[in-house]
Amino acid sequence: MMDVSGVGFPSKVPWKKMSAEELENQYCPSRWVVRLGAEEALRTYSQIGIEGFFLVSGVFDLEPIVYTSQNVALQLTLEDAQRNSPQLKVAQAQPVDPTCRVLVVVGQFDSPEFHRQSWEFYQTLCQGEWKASFEELHDVDHFEIVENLTQKDNVLTQIILKTIFQ
Repeated sequence: MMDVSGVGFPSKVPWKKMSAEELENQYCPSRWVVRLGAEEALRTYSQIGIEGFFLVSGVFDLEPIVYTSQNVALQLTLEDAQRNSPQLKVAQAQPVDPTCRVLVVVGQFDSPEFHRQSWEFYQTLCQGEWKASFEELHDVDHFEIVENLTQKDNVLTQIILKTIFQ
């Protein structure tokens, strides 16, 4: 587990001060792909998705997505985003089962905004008495995190299995 005691992300919503261009940059995971580059990543992971591999994403504050091209496929209204924000739901509820564990994961090459949101979500979980842990996976981007789950010896796969069987 990553030592997050010294990490200090602001608890304000910095995305509200971002220009449209910066919002697009921060909330478009393909722009942060190191291994393939943005265009190749989109082609590769779109094809993987077509072949039946589902990509998941963990954006916890959905409101900023409304103002980016990422929302074209989602078609979220501002009200939808606010109503469906996992962070808001967690802040309002405590776990039904106190043994329920939540793992918040971010890739080293995810955008600073993804890092901030992931850390903020982790803190919200902890404040709500959820059993949560935070992991930053080294040398991976947003897409590789999910792609690597198909590998039995992958670090995240092992963490998930350990969490399930604790």
